[in-house]
Amino acid sequence: MRPILAFDTSGAHCAVAIYWQDTARPPALRREDMAKGQAERLLPMIEEMMLGEGLAWADFTAIGVGVGPGNFTGIRISVALARGLALGLNIPALGVTGFEARAQTIDLTDFYVTISAPRGQVYAQRFGMASPAELRDAPPIDAQVVQMETLPPDALALAIAQIAAARMGQEQPRPAPFYLRPADAAPPSDPPPVILP
Repeated sequence: MRPILAFDTSGAHCAVAIYWQDTARPPALRREDMAKGQAERLLPMIEEMMLGEGLAWADFTAIGVGVGPGNFTGIRISVALARGLALGLNIPALGVTGFEARAQTIDLTDFYVTISAPRGQVYAQRFGMASPAELRDAPPIDAQVVQMETLPPDALALAIAQIAAARMGQEQPRPAPFYLRPADAAPPSDPPPVILP
């Protein structure tokens, strides 16, 4: 079975999983905590894991990528790499939200998954009922459980790979960043340059 590559940089980490579906071969997982530098570290980290597993790029059957919510720049790094690799390798890239990846580990029928957001807020999505993700000032209390960020980044990457494996063969949109709030970026205070005719 050809493996699936999955990665996530939606938080202060680089997390990668190489997952073989329907085999007894254990997944290869790695995480490195970092507040910045994911753009420089993610691809070398993947290549180090491939070398350790005896894999080449052509061996992958699909790419799973964490699309957020989370760090604005980190999400764009992962999504851009996943789309570029998918195009170059002619394999599908499948986006998975952090809510979906965390929900995969919970065996309940009605619950929220929450992810910390800036300014003391939380991102939340209810599972078991049709509910869109939202930005909230406080964790919700009207469901069986509130699942906070208990999934380590390498387990998050594995959950992304498993969900991507389940979605293979289904029509999926190209991965795109999943933002619930605008970026914390101010426009430059300098006047724009004059464009000469």
